[in-house]
Amino acid sequence: MRDRLLAAENVKAIDWREDALYLLDQRLLPFEESWLVCATALDVADAIANLAVGGASLIGICAAYGAVLSVRRHIASGLDWRAALEADFTVLAQSSPNSASLFWVLERMRERVGRVKRGDDPVPALEAEARAIHESDREANLTMAQSGVDLIRRQQGNAQTILTHGNTGALATGGFGTALGVIRGAFLEGMVERAYVSETRPGLQGARLGTWELAKDGIPVSLTIDGAAAHIMKTKGITWLVVGAQQITANGDVIGEIGTYQLAVTAMHHGVRFMVVAPSSIIDMGLATGEEVVIEERDARQLLAIDGRRTEGQFDAYNPVSDLTPADLIDVIVTEKGIVERPDASKLAQLMCRKRLH
Repeated sequence: MRDRLLAAENVKAIDWREDALYLLDQRLLPFEESWLVCATALDVADAIANLAVGGASLIGICAAYGAVLSVRRHIASGLDWRAALEADFTVLAQSSPNSASLFWVLERMRERVGRVKRGDDPVPALEAEARAIHESDREANLTMAQSGVDLIRRQQGNAQTILTHGNTGALATGGFGTALGVIRGAFLEGMVERAYVSETRPGLQGARLGTWELAKDGIPVSLTIDGAAAHIMKTKGITWLVVGAQQITANGDVIGEIGTYQLAVTAMHHGVRFMVVAPSSIIDMGLATGEEVVIEERDARQLLAIDGRRTEGQFDAYNPVSDLTPADLIDVIVTEKGIVERPDASKLAQLMCRKRLH
């Protein structure tokens, strides 16, 4: 199956070539496919902060290449590259302050810097590390897709109708995607009749990105408003809710795209199985539960303007980026290390002790 998945990689969001990082500008999709060229770490941080790229894994990969650009630039300018890199690490960290994957990657790159001997050229070592992070994510996507497809096949067989939410495809990763990767794989195996994609307000990732990716793969897809999820589960024969995650805590709680929690509650009520697909790098065993995570808020202007005009009235807006889905609402978490059904602290601890699946 792996070869079939590789052959189906139709969407690419990131490219490292000619000593620069090329990023598909997601702000312009689906109307225009335009690539940003990042020549410095600050360019990368700006792309992340201004939502030209999205998705936990992709943000981390961008930061890894940003570190390479930082070192190359500072060596060329004759500066103390170690000190300058630390300053750029800070800027990259601030570009997405609640991204667990970003901080995991920055720590990994920092550790690699620590192993560079004085007087050695650090660029080849850091570039190899960034490439390894990128390729590892791509391989993890393929592994998760196969595991997710096996679960769908085992539970319900063919003719699946699947609901998904958020930006979880190739545009959010270094490869095939997480939740969308599972849907892609299941479609290749003849097990997807139709995918329903919520619009994912206020950023409209589903309307702009998820539907665009699935349609490129020829997968029958229907866009729906976020508020229609319960009606669709009741009337359209949804068999699986498949989503990604931004962070997973030690007990299996999931911090995900805003709206995930209400979808999980609705899925449980309608008997729809709920699958979370995410790399193990976002599992934070230092956080006991999701209640320890501070939920970030987006700019209120996203909700207080329509077609660029401020809505009338004396009121403000509450615009959270994500929400917390308790572990007891989740049927299965799929990672590249394996799957965890009915997750809890003991099962997550066992998962994190494993080596990666092959």
